[in-house]
Amino acid sequence: MTIGLAVALGGCLTGPAPGIADRLQPCVGRVGLTDALCGEVTVFENRETRQGRTIALQVVVLPALSSSARPDPLYFVAGGPGQGAATMAADVRALFGRIQATRDIVLVDQRGTGGSNGLECTTDDDTLAPLTEPDAVALARLKACLASYDADTRLYTTAIAMDDLDEVRAYLGHERINIYGGSYGTRAGLVYLRRHGEHVRSIVLDGLAPPDMRLPLYLARDAQRALDRLLADCAGDPACQARYPDLGNRVRALFARLESEPVTSRVVHPRTGVAEDLRMDAGLLANVVMGALYSPLTASMVPELLARAETDDFQGLLALASLGEAASENMSVGMQLSVICAEDAPRIAGDQIAGASAGSVFARHLIEDRLAACAFWPAGTVPASYYEPVTSDVPALLLSGDLDPVTPPSWGEDVAVHLTNGRHVVAPATGHGVVTTGCGQRLLEAFVEAGSADGLDTRCVESLARPPFFLSPAGPQP
Repeated sequence: MTIGLAVALGGCLTGPAPGIADRLQPCVGRVGLTDALCGEVTVFENRETRQGRTIALQVVVLPALSSSARPDPLYFVAGGPGQGAATMAADVRALFGRIQATRDIVLVDQRGTGGSNGLECTTDDDTLAPLTEPDAVALARLKACLASYDADTRLYTTAIAMDDLDEVRAYLGHERINIYGGSYGTRAGLVYLRRHGEHVRSIVLDGLAPPDMRLPLYLARDAQRALDRLLADCAGDPACQARYPDLGNRVRALFARLESEPVTSRVVHPRTGVAEDLRMDAGLLANVVMGALYSPLTASMVPELLARAETDDFQGLLALASLGEAASENMSVGMQLSVICAEDAPRIAGDQIAGASAGSVFARHLIEDRLAACAFWPAGTVPASYYEPVTSDVPALLLSGDLDPVTPPSWGEDVAVHLTNGRHVVAPATGHGVVTTGCGQRLLEAFVEAGSADGLDTRCVESLARPPFFLSPAGPQP
């Protein structure tokens, strides 16, 4: 999920909830905050045998600002899979300022992410080469990373991690908690709800990716839905239609051309300023466009940048892709593979990929590369019951962005049926992460404060609108 910014509420720091101060220390020189508390909770990597290797889970608490703080904190569960929650503390504080006014916010680096034995696999190559490296090179790099881990990757699945989270909850002395999960964090949140629901006061699930989603099988289909919405909105906007006529057919022609004849173009690295050769093919284009669709703001630039790509000018698309570098740096690829290869890949048959991506310009490009490593990745097993719908009467707020390219509203609809005290809110003109909007933040605050979705005023979603399209490098038409 892309973390946005909100105005943090002012107030005086009155100290954490009783007991926490004895277990955590000020985050001096860590996570970019001076008023947060940091610590570790050590768990066994093998929770079943409770022997052998241990993991020091990194914990950050953002203390409530109010002198009358509520006893039930908000636990922030990060997405990915692979994002470290504690690493995101500064951004979370800005985004969840309304919540921190009255509640502690707890962030835990899930096992395999961030500082909790992070299973990272990065490259020191500060060039564009990793964008276009052959599959064999990428897979060889993953194999080298796998060999370097001090970890049994079979033990980094969601259910085991959520038992870790409950151990952190008990250590910090919280009897009942509220949960916010975004993207993959919704899967983790649902698993926690099923396994430890007696400790959950309320849960917010933003961009639903349930346990039975079979990542990344439907990425091409769902990304195509978001792209079709963008193309239709452009065609319905007189200025955009005049600037980019017949854009839908032109986009398909562009993908088809790069599929058969990739183009090598001279571009300038957006960060280093060094001119390099970039080989643009349909796979790279698919990944860049899909990433841009996460946010309606970046999506507003897509028509202009695709029009430039028709003339083999890929500089703008490359610059747009670089916006996601910060999120990529906080992404433990090894943990991601440990989740997907155990929980999703075994339920994806080879002949399903073509059917799931049929008719999409993204085709197989968003699927096959993400599954290739599962052929050699040591993966755990999960019981068949893991994929059954999570049923609960815990108050739940489900949020879906109508323009979301990875977790569109249909996934939220499927989950909401089984949450008897749940409410599903679809935010128009919103991408991946409703809480990145001011409306989403107000809904989150009101729901958590009340501990119920009954009577929740959702009228603010009616004012959400897609940002105007860029019609030139200067931006939208005045």
